[in-house]
Amino acid sequence: MPTRLLIALSLWVFFVPRSFAIPGDADRTPVAVTADIKLIEGNSRTRVKDASDVVMWLVPEQSTGEISGGHSQMKRRYRMLQHDKTFEPNLLVVPLGSVVDFPNLDPWFHNVFSLYQGKRFDLGLYQAGAEKQVVFDRPGPSFLFCNIHPQMMAVILAVNSDFFGISDRAGHILISGVPIGRYVIHLWYEKASSEFNDSFARIVDIGPAGTTLPIVTIPVIKRDSSHKDKYGYDYDPKGTTPAY
Repeated sequence: MPTRLLIALSLWVFFVPRSFAIPGDADRTPVAVTADIKLIEGNSRTRVKDASDVVMWLVPEQSTGEISGGHSQMKRRYRMLQHDKTFEPNLLVVPLGSVVDFPNLDPWFHNVFSLYQGKRFDLGLYQAGAEKQVVFDRPGPSFLFCNIHPQMMAVILAVNSDFFGISDRAGHILISGVPIGRYVIHLWYEKASSEFNDSFARIVDIGPAGTTLPIVTIPVIKRDSSHKDKYGYDYDPKGTTPAY
């Protein structure tokens, strides 16, 4: 199982002076926060063309609850499909405490398990048309697999915030509906290099006009995606046949 890294990157941001005037109600409309991600191969300056799947989330500095945002008292529901022997989507970000449904849309049995870090669980085998659920009440990434089909891999990242976004192929991130205020910025990328193993955090003030963050550069390395089944053994070759 390759090592995955949870990163809280330090960012250079524009700070609103502590002496700025408190806006009136008319200026408290939630705003947008945007950022751009640049991925480079290791210590080189070669840019990776696909900069998707970098996650950014904002945690209010004065937050005291497990989930930061306007819906912290609600259990959100999300879905990760099992379809064509894949998980859809292969990256899902959810607020801490959310329920994720796992419907089996294939005509054969599937299993969902996560035994490495994050939320650990094993849903066992279940048939076509069935559906099971998991509450993601542990922060961080959970790496998901199927015990029959080795090609089925996905990540569910549980964050302590309602304000998060995922980068597109060009590296653009948009987080909409952010109330003005002071936040701690966090980033996570599955293929980040080991030099980002330490966690850092920086505070940013989000004003009435929103905020555009400077470009963030992340070195990445190739990782071995091979893995064992939930018992620690190699997968049955029959798992790649349509009838199984």
